[in-house]
Order: sequence, then C-alpha cells, then structure tokens
Amino acid sequence: MLKSIFLTPFQRFVKAESLAGTLLFGATIIALLWANSPYASSYSSLWQYEIGISFQNFELKKSLLLWINDGLMSIFFFLIGLELKRELLVGEINTVKKASLPFFAALGGVAVPVGMYLLLNQDPDTEKGWGIAMATDIAFALAILSTLGKRIPLSLKIFLTAFAIIDDIAAVLVIALFYSIQIEWSYILYGTLLIGLLALLYRLRKYSFAIGIVLAIVIWFLFLKSGVHPTIAGVLLAFTIPIKRKINTTSFSTQLNQLISKITPSPKEDGSYILSKKEMKYIDHLENITFEVRSPLQHLEHKLHAVVAYFILPIFAFANAGVMISLDYNFDFILMRNIALSLFVGKFIGVAGFSILGIKLNLTQLPDGVSIKQILGASAIAGVGFTMSIFIDTLAFHNDLTSMNSAKVGIIIGSVTSGLVGYIILRLVSKRSL
Repeated sequence: MLKSIFLTPFQRFVKAESLAGTLLFGATIIALLWANSPYASSYSSLWQYEIGISFQNFELKKSLLLWINDGLMSIFFFLIGLELKRELLVGEINTVKKASLPFFAALGGVAVPVGMYLLLNQDPDTEKGWGIAMATDIAFALAILSTLGKRIPLSLKIFLTAFAIIDDIAAVLVIALFYSIQIEWSYILYGTLLIGLLALLYRLRKYSFAIGIVLAIVIWFLFLKSGVHPTIAGVLLAFTIPIKRKINTTSFSTQLNQLISKITPSPKEDGSYILSKKEMKYIDHLENITFEVRSPLQHLEHKLHAVVAYFILPIFAFANAGVMISLDYNFDFILMRNIALSLFVGKFIGVAGFSILGIKLNLTQLPDGVSIKQILGASAIAGVGFTMSIFIDTLAFHNDLTSMNSAKVGIIIGSVTSGLVGYIILRLVSKRSL
C-alpha cells in the first residue's frame, strides 16, 4: 500500500514526460520542415519579431525567440528547481544510498562527454560549446522507454530520471558560472536579497502565491539585467517554496468529516441555490484546510508540469530546432561531428562506464529487477540531450549563427542516434513481463 502511494505519482510523471517527448519530437519535425520549405523566411521572421513594453525612461523589448528562451524557459527551470528540491529532501536522491548509482552515472555522463568534446575540438572559436553534451532530456528519454511498455521495469525509469536530474543540477551550475555575459553584481545582490526576503516571508508567514509571483517577476528582471542568465533565477526561486504542509492528512480528515456533518442538507432541503451564512462559513473553512493540507511545492509542481511539458517545451523546440539543412549552407561539419560524438559515444561510455565501475567497486548496487545490459541501454538513451543541449548551444554561440546551427544539427544527429541505439539494446535484452 505504502509503495503504491509513492510510485503512483512517479508513474503519472513518467506518463506526462512520455507524452511531452512525443510533442517535442513533433514540434522539432514541424520546425525543420518549415525552416527548409519555400516559406523559410517567414519562420525566421516570426521569431525575430519584437514585442515588449516601454514608457518614459523604461523599455523592455525582446524578440519572440528571446522571450521564449529567457522568459518561458525560466518557468521550465523553476519547475526543475522544484523537482530538485523535492528529490533532495524526500525523493530518489535524498540519501547517499539512493543517490549512489545515479550519482556515478551522472558523474560519468558529465565528465566524459565534456572531456571528449575538448579532446576532439581544435578550434578556439568553438571551444565554448563544451557544455552542450552534458545533460539528458528527461522527456525524450522517458518517451523512448515508454514505447517498450512492460519490458522496462519501473526501477530503470527511476534510475534514468534520477541521474538526469543530477545532470540538470550540473547543467544549471555550468550555465550560471560559464555561460553568463558580463556580470553586474549590484543587480545580483538586489535579486538575491529579494530571494532571501521571500524565503523568510514563507517561513514566518503563510505561503502566498500572489506575493510570490510579483516578487518573482522583479527578481527575474534583476537577473536579466545582471548578465547572469535569468533562468537561474527560476531555480533559486524554486528553493524558497515550502515543502511542508500546515496540517497533516489525519487532521485534515478529521476536520473534513466534521464539516461534512455540518454541511449535509436536512431532509426538508428546499432546493435553494443560496447558501446560508453558516454554510458559507463552513465552505470558507473547507477551502482553508484544503489549502493547508497541500504542500505548496508539490501543488506548484503538479500545476506547472502540464504547462511546461505540453506547452513551454514544445514551443521552445518549435522556435529553436528550425535549422536550414542544405549542402549549400556553410555548416561547420567538424563542430557538428564533435557534438554528435560527444552526445552518443561520450554519454554512453560515461554513464555505462562509471555505473559499472561503482558496482564493481561495491560502492553502489543495481536497482531491483535491473540488469547490466539494461544499464547499457539506458546509458545509450542518456545521449538524448535535446532540450538542455539546444539551450546551452544558444548561450554558447549566440553571436555565431553558423556555429549555433551546426551544433543544433549535431545535437539532433547525436540525440536521434542515441535514442535508436538505446531502444534497440533495451528491446533485445528485456523480456516482456506479463
């Protein structure tokens, strides 16, 4: 019973991420078709269209593409922050034992691809693309696993999700430290003080979404002006959200039963649509205890997940994946090759090699029901780095369109190859369970 309570939310998460992966794939295909059609100019013009606000001495105007990459993706990173906090406190990486195998996998999944890229790269102008092959796209990875149905144990999906989350932590740190432009420390100081104020407010008083959203917009703007990528503000804001509930389930159940007994209509109910003052009071109390029994972090994560999975990520893919693929285009084929190999070969060797090393040294152990061969399949799928890889690409080569587009093609090639090889391995080594 207890096991099902914890696994059911994760199974819903897997289902949502799997559908998100399908939408990402569809958005990518449409973007590529549009960018390589006779209407390619309209695709480019759409994302360069500027919108914003301006009054007196203040102006905030950005292209539609930057609103997506700097604005909507901040919500994506906020969700990542919520997931990270939950996982660190009560999830699959909240103890050394639970995190040991995913940690080894993530360590190899970061170190080897980065090392391979730096080893292969001989051009100083493209050296800054080393972070592109770091992260695993959870949505795409789980979408691939979902196509295998009952052949794949839930424990393998948990393992893949856990090390991908640790990868995301590394990617966030890399973005903050290495992919920010000239930094204005005063703006960071003001933003950090507001984040601290918000955390203190939530700790001393009841959580307030209205106050949070107002301060979040101000903090996002301060980070935008600071030179540190504003998506980092999303992660930091997530860590201010309380995970504890005001009342526990037992207290909620007791109060709910008491309210039900008071609100239950009498046999002489006349069918009136108007509530009495007492009934209104009971309904208000019901709303209050319903609010207090929910973890603010869990509630926000639940509400945002669909928005991010079904809207923000597909829009991001649609806006960023449209690369004109033509032999006449001046692609950097060496960069393209380096990115693809770092994702496919680097991720596979890193995740598989470090996982097996940890097991052989008795520093960790295989999850229940998972074989070494299945770890090899998951290691191949780890090379699907689509969303975060493209995001880091836009930061690394924002002033170099040729390198940016070449890296995008390399990401697509490496991700597709990794997904196909991982699927084939898991298909061959996993038996369908009844």
